[in-house]
Amino acid sequence: MSKVSYERRGPAAVLTITRPERRNAVDDETAGLLLESFHRFEADQAAAALVLNGEGPEAFCAGADLKALAERAAEFSGDDPQAAVDSWLDERPAGPLGFTRLRASKPTIAAISGWCLAGGLELALWCDLRVATADARLGFTERRFGVPLIDGGTQRLPRIVGMGRALEMILSGRLLDAAEALDWGLVNEVVSDGEHLDRALEIAAGLAAFPQPTMLSDRLAAIDGAGLELERGLELEAELGRASVATGVAGAGRFAAGEGRGAAGAGV
Repeated sequence: MSKVSYERRGPAAVLTITRPERRNAVDDETAGLLLESFHRFEADQAAAALVLNGEGPEAFCAGADLKALAERAAEFSGDDPQAAVDSWLDERPAGPLGFTRLRASKPTIAAISGWCLAGGLELALWCDLRVATADARLGFTERRFGVPLIDGGTQRLPRIVGMGRALEMILSGRLLDAAEALDWGLVNEVVSDGEHLDRALEIAAGLAAFPQPTMLSDRLAAIDGAGLELERGLELEAELGRASVATGVAGAGRFAAGEGRGAAGAGV
């Protein structure tokens, strides 16, 4: 049985880590399959959004499979351990967990249930949006073992929750429950147990119904502009928005004809 599944559900591609016996932890094989699935999603023009999920209610993903990593201990503690580590990492330029150093061209949603830990949290942070069950627990628990964050966690978390809160999580390794994660803005919604995937698919369907050129250019402007000075960010917004002005003009015509009054159809 494959450690990763990929299926189309309406306009969404659902990418699921299928290792519940290991809390959906990612070993080398799983990372390779995640990368393959990412490229499959990017090539699928009919897939408007990606939903990242973990099999079963217990865990979204517990991060890197430390048991599998420990089995490489002899290799990493030989005559030149740094060279061994460098060689291992060099074989994974897209990120140790598969695709965390790549950027999706379309919206991505993490459907989180239960444990979302260590590299699993880094996978969730890679996504644009995060939907979590009420029993979700999120944190960088690898702090206890000295495992570094090298799948984007140190860069994405501060952009989402702010530097002070990000450093609290990164330095202490403490867990957040779903309610606190929602309060921090770490997750966008909290749903009842078992409803995370359905809600993520509902959001994906809503996003797919919007005019795509404008939504995608606005998404890119927000992401790429986040680290720029305001003046340059405004220039980027203008550059990217120019290509979808025609889409906006057509939408204005539909509004003038009576569509969407009273904010009907807004939000997902």
